[in-house]
Amino acid sequence: MSTRRLLLVNGPNLNLLGIREPEVYGTETLADVESLVARTAAESGYEVRAVQSNHEGVLIDAIHAARTDCAGIVINPGGLTHTSVVLRDALAGVALPVAEVHISDVMAREAFRHHSYVADVAVVHVVGRGVAGYAEATRALLARLAD
Repeated sequence: MSTRRLLLVNGPNLNLLGIREPEVYGTETLADVESLVARTAAESGYEVRAVQSNHEGVLIDAIHAARTDCAGIVINPGGLTHTSVVLRDALAGVALPVAEVHISDVMAREAFRHHSYVADVAVVHVVGRGVAGYAEATRALLARLAD
């Protein structure tokens, strides 16, 4: 694919990064995350379109739109990871490679966080690496795209 753009998707409550539970999520903000992913993607000549919403339908619409002008998706679905079949189906439906990223180690947290509806459609999984995990996920996705 000649498209040199990634879609960065951040789900509910990630707009509160830097404020919400800093002992779990750290003190970096959503703007810091978006900047990190943009810089990381630029290393390989890619640009990034970022979307964050607390509304599932907004995220699904952005994923659907990506099918025409993005090469892949980096996503932290937030709490929708554990609840949203429709988000998973949107990702599967656009048939773009997906990198799933989580700031905290969801497997070391509450039992309900141990299941991800996104896991089976993602080709990259980065969990529990803090905000730096976004750069790791982006590089891994770009490596897959280069293959």
